Amino acid sequence: MPYPYVQRNPPSRPGVPGLFSRWDRQLFDTVAARRWPGAEPVLPKLSRAADHGVLWFGVAAGIAVLGSGARARRAAVRGVASLAVASAVVNTLGKRSVRRARPLIDAVPVIRQLKRQPFTTSFPSGHAASAAAFTTGVALESGRWGAAAAPVAASVAFSRVYTGVHYPSDVLAGLTLGVGAAFVVRALAPTRSQLPPPGRVRADAPALPGGEGLVIVANRSAGSADSTAALRAALPLAEVVECGPGELGAELAKAAERGRALGVFGGDGTINSAAAVAVEHGVPLAVFPGGTFNHFAYDVGVETVQDTCRAVGAGEAVRVDLGRFTPGPGDRAGAGPGYFLNTFSLGVYPELVSIRERWSPRIGGWPAGVLAAARVLRHGRPLEAGVQGRRRPMWLLFAGNGVYQPMGPTPGHRLDLADGLLDVRVVHGGRGPGLRLLAAALAGPLSRSPVHAAERLHRLRITGLAPGTPMAYDGEVIEAPRELTVDKALGALTVYRPQRLR
Repeated sequence: MPYPYVQRNPPSRPGVPGLFSRWDRQLFDTVAARRWPGAEPVLPKLSRAADHGVLWFGVAAGIAVLGSGARARRAAVRGVASLAVASAVVNTLGKRSVRRARPLIDAVPVIRQLKRQPFTTSFPSGHAASAAAFTTGVALESGRWGAAAAPVAASVAFSRVYTGVHYPSDVLAGLTLGVGAAFVVRALAPTRSQLPPPGRVRADAPALPGGEGLVIVANRSAGSADSTAALRAALPLAEVVECGPGELGAELAKAAERGRALGVFGGDGTINSAAAVAVEHGVPLAVFPGGTFNHFAYDVGVETVQDTCRAVGAGEAVRVDLGRFTPGPGDRAGAGPGYFLNTFSLGVYPELVSIRERWSPRIGGWPAGVLAAARVLRHGRPLEAGVQGRRRPMWLLFAGNGVYQPMGPTPGHRLDLADGLLDVRVVHGGRGPGLRLLAAALAGPLSRSPVHAAERLHRLRITGLAPGTPMAYDGEVIEAPRELTVDKALGALTVYRPQRLR
């Protein structure tokens, strides 16, 4: 029994449709009759590899693993999301609405033909739509990775005509649909370049061509010798000082005293230390992301060393807020405030970090994190504290420097680091801490329920903490004072950041 919609010629129609149909068949026959050197061992296999999007899922994994930084991961996620939209439209609307028969494959050499002929209708080409959607989605987030994927996408699209399973117009329609799907995803989930610039207040900062007058302190534990060499090559006139974690505070202070600007290479904890020194000495900060996550650098709009180098050379900078926690008058006499760039927290998270850091040297970071989370959720107890004058049990109190909100496929970013607000979220005490924490994470900002609450505040007052209570800020864990105030130092930090995000 023949496959439905296969082995049939499209009927000839008068006028423009008939002319277009004849052109379509003629071009198909031309491709079938022509010999394409080197294509026979490659294109049929490539076409099969793209079945069900398998090829593109593999490419996405490669981009996420081999790419440097969050931009590559976002590009991979956006490509897969665009592919999913295109595939859904093709299979639910395109194939069923047009119901075009597949071309006759008598003229196609047997060596080119697929071992398993498709049995669905011909218009539009789902493979072409998936290829175009994935590649366009990737390119909208990362032009470099999009350019790398484009030849593969073009080859997959052409292979559908080459193997005789689609007319050229099927492929063109699929390509058009795929590009459209990627732009639909972009409309629903804006790319980084579409977002408002984080920290919208431009700041005066000295332009330092070649890094002249910039002193960069690099945390040895954050990167390799190659990373430091890349910094020296990109900014040959800058002074680069390498030090260990124990020397970091002293070296940052000396660098801020003798430079026109302070540079720092490292993760969020290292950048936190540099930010406090930069504010104290009144110098702008150049952030060179070198940690695992680099939350602050990415949210401010700096994703690579090259981004920072461009901003330093041009003198482009913005002013951003710093989160600030100040001990109460009875705690730590003479102690000044502490600062956080990203988050401040009390409850299960500081406990989790403490356990993870204690176990990770023996079993590794990820296993230690998983085991620490299991232990805290199983044996932990809610924290008792007064928040804004009301005492309550809590599993977690979180305060973000700026409002965190969903951004495209990857939630948890800040669109404005100069909004003057704290993103405060509380998970109330009670049974089932794991489910409560998950519900709070999924609910996002500005939500209330019996298990969690989220508000945007300018100031947060915390009292009645028991001695020895841990608190975490930007990944660092210290003992909390008995009472403290969390607020914002508005526009306190000047950070180099290119005015046009790429």
